[in-house]
Amino acid sequence: MEMNTRIQVEHPVTEMITGIDMVRWQIRLAAGDRLDFDEDHIRIRGHSIECRINAEDPDRDFVPCPGKVEHLILPGGPGVRVDTHIYHGYTIPSYYDSLLAKVIVNHLDRASAITRMKRALGEFSIDGVKTTIPFHKKVLEHDAFQYGDVTTNFVSKHIFGSEN
Repeated sequence: MEMNTRIQVEHPVTEMITGIDMVRWQIRLAAGDRLDFDEDHIRIRGHSIECRINAEDPDRDFVPCPGKVEHLILPGGPGVRVDTHIYHGYTIPSYYDSLLAKVIVNHLDRASAITRMKRALGEFSIDGVKTTIPFHKKVLEHDAFQYGDVTTNFVSKHIFGSEN
């Protein structure tokens, strides 16, 4: 039997809404353990949103922005998770994956999750490099996003004003 050993990059969203630590289970399964639950025991709770914070300039076609993290405050609180490797003084090299952090929130419904994410992004403070935080704030504020009217052309249509 073949197994796909990769984990989805958005796995924190699944973890937040199910309460299941997918990485832990991936390791346990690789070690030969068996799941102690089945699909019928998985319960979806609430709504989660993930914002990928990249060292990029959204106003310049998301050009990479290497540099040094001069100041850093990460968001926190109930229902907020931050997965990151950066720290105050970290130098983002010019040849890199621009991902700095993933901010994941969970709340009862979409509207509350959006509110929680807006608060978390408002708390996230990073100086020294441009990031996608302002871009995510624009998306979260948009009526179409709040109503769930999101398609593959959402960004070009609603954020940058063209449908290319």
